[in-house]
Order: sequence, then C-alpha cells, then structure tokens
Amino acid sequence: MKSKALTIALIVLVVISLLSIIGLVLKLQLTNNDGSTEPKEPTIDEIIESSVDIPEITTNLSGKQFIKISLKIQTTNKKAAEELLKRDFQVKNLVIQELSEMTADDFAGKAGKQAFEDSIKAQLNPLMQSGEIEKVYIVSHIIN
Repeated sequence: MKSKALTIALIVLVVISLLSIIGLVLKLQLTNNDGSTEPKEPTIDEIIESSVDIPEITTNLSGKQFIKISLKIQTTNKKAAEELLKRDFQVKNLVIQELSEMTADDFAGKAGKQAFEDSIKAQLNPLMQSGEIEKVYIVSHIIN
C-alpha cells in the first residue's frame, strides 16, 4: 500500500517537473531579447524586403477627373512579396476598379486616403496564398 502511494506521488512529481520545464522553454522561446513578450516589430530592412512597389497608375475617377497614383504594398514576408509581384496585374486591376468608383472628394483629407488603402488591403488579402498584406502606402498621387 505504501509503495503504491509512493509510486503515485513520484509520478505526480515527475509530471509537474516536466510541465514546468516545458513551460519555461516555451516562455524563453516566445520572449524577445529585451525580455518582452511583445511581437517584435520588423526592421526597416525587413519591411523593404517584404514590400512591393506598384508603379504609377493613371486612370479616370468617377467624375471627369483623373488620378495618377503610385503605391508601396508591405507584406508579411519575402515569399509573400514575391507572390505579390507575380500578381501585379491583379493589383493594378483592383486599384483601377476601386478608383473608378471614387471622386476627388473621396481623397480629401487623411481619412479618405486611409479608406482607400484599407480597401485595397482588404481586396488583396483573399488572393494571397503565401502570407498577407500588412499595409498599403500611397507613395504619390496627383488628381487632375
């Protein structure tokens, strides 16, 4: 009877020790060098490596005006950026379609530009297979 209780106690001790070690290893793996567990922000070099430039697109807006616009699209990783490069025709198509529904007033102010960027991001992400779109940047735009 005593040996059975001793065996159970020993097994419980071993299980608790193993769980503690596994927890410690996981915490060390998830902790950044500075001791924080926050997701590590990418460096500017990593952002550039995972970004794609969309050359200037000229198209009509909803009214009689037209727009010239250039974008930079940041993806989650280099592989996603390579995929996005191959999808450049789809990107241009989505941008042109989105712009054709907009007016010059839609671009007025920060909110209008942000709404356009968010819309492009939301439309591109379902196409992506090797990562996703992190951010769309308007690099330049001229409305005439």
